[in-house]
Amino acid sequence: MHGTEPPSAWLQRWAHLITAGGPVLDVACGAGRHMRFLAAMGHPVTGVDRHPEALAQARAFGQVVCADIENGPWPFQGQTFACVLVTHYLWRPLWPALLGSVAPGGVLVYETFAAGNETVGKPSRPDFLLQTGELLQATEGLRTIAYEDGFEARPERFVQRIVAVREVPASVPHRWPLHGAKTGAAA
Repeated sequence: MHGTEPPSAWLQRWAHLITAGGPVLDVACGAGRHMRFLAAMGHPVTGVDRHPEALAQARAFGQVVCADIENGPWPFQGQTFACVLVTHYLWRPLWPALLGSVAPGGVLVYETFAAGNETVGKPSRPDFLLQTGELLQATEGLRTIAYEDGFEARPERFVQRIVAVREVPASVPHRWPLHGAKTGAAA
């Protein structure tokens, strides 16, 4: 079943930015591959998807919400999360709700297909492919930590990915740890 493969390498690379124990929203979560990974890191995870059969598996890793987020109301109105995660899903009208769900100090991890993918496989409809720089434009107002836009050879696909944070209003900037960096006092 789709959604049972290993978690996204992009998520694995940047998951250290999520506040320890902070709640995570996995959008279009499928069977919960990312929920499993994040729950194992100690995060309470909520997954939303419109497919009850996929959610039956995802339920093992956290709270699930069965909702058609493309045609119905956003089920998380007024709620914020330490991380909002979206992979292999694109519904542009949701961007304001997704960005509004990132808490101060929270992280948006987004990865999906980009223009050019129609030359190597599916999805191939322009509605489901990001245009050049589109994620950067959509996340304006958040601080971009990492961004990629290009072609991957294995599997063959064109992708865009972003990790962006909602900065905490303060006089001292938040110290986002670098990937793999050790934190704490020097010995």
